[in-house]
Amino acid sequence: MQIQPYLFFEGRCEEAIEFYKQALGAEVEMLMRIKDSPEPTPPGMHPPGSENKVMHASLRIGGAVLMASDGRCSGKPSFQGITLSLDARDEAEAKRMFGALGAGGEVRMPLGKTFFSPCFGMAADRFGVPWMIIVPQ
Repeated sequence: MQIQPYLFFEGRCEEAIEFYKQALGAEVEMLMRIKDSPEPTPPGMHPPGSENKVMHASLRIGGAVLMASDGRCSGKPSFQGITLSLDARDEAEAKRMFGALGAGGEVRMPLGKTFFSPCFGMAADRFGVPWMIIVPQ
């Protein structure tokens, strides 16, 4: 059994995918647009003009899968009560990932040494997704 995070970007999914490809080396394993669904979506599910938005995407980041969608295309993503955690091989990789994810976002805890890690920090990216970067002991 696996637990896989599924993020709803409410209209900015394609932008987020491109960002994660650059920032984390994400690879798109699957992408389906609303217009490509084999069944019509229920009335009112998506606003008019959303047919090119992402219905479902699957990204591989390292050994993990992150799923993503434009959801209902409301324009108001909300990432509360969750944080995605990334292990870095070393301090150099942690700095690179932290800098890339934090660009245009918000540093919530600068990278630094803690009692549980030689290098740990927290940031929210430009989409509001919270991340923890950690070099395991």
